[in-house]
Amino acid sequence: MTRIFVDSDACPVKNEVYRVASRYNMHVFIVSNRMIMVPESSLIERIVVDAGPDVADDWIAERVSDGDIVITADIPLAARCVEKGAYVLEPKGRILDGDAIGMALAVRNLMTDLRSAGVMTPGGSAFGKADRSRFLSALDTLVIKARKPRLRPLTLPNG
Repeated sequence: MTRIFVDSDACPVKNEVYRVASRYNMHVFIVSNRMIMVPESSLIERIVVDAGPDVADDWIAERVSDGDIVITADIPLAARCVEKGAYVLEPKGRILDGDAIGMALAVRNLMTDLRSAGVMTPGGSAFGKADRSRFLSALDTLVIKARKPRLRPLTLPNG
């Protein structure tokens, strides 16, 4: 059964995740290092981890499995989850899959290097209505995709 994991400390689309999860009867893990209010629902589980760098990321990466959906803007976490066969969606609606994650990691590393060299880099654009709409559409698409049986490569006997 597909589950949704939300890297939730700074996630602006938690309410959208709750709506979609309710519609499809999916279990959601809201993972953070501080107490976050969540709706009263048997489908939503709040996980509060210890404070510290990457503690919430580690919790998610250790538990996510093939076909689950992860909501995060954290590119290294996204890469770990894609490697395990999960679908990853950024809050602005960009799907990070095996094809996109390499470029996303490269851009993130380049920007980190530029900032540590003292170069002023542009920040991301503000989160808006179009982002929320794009996210909802992409999440709905991923849920439908994740619930379909995946085709496995056909293995032929040696001969």
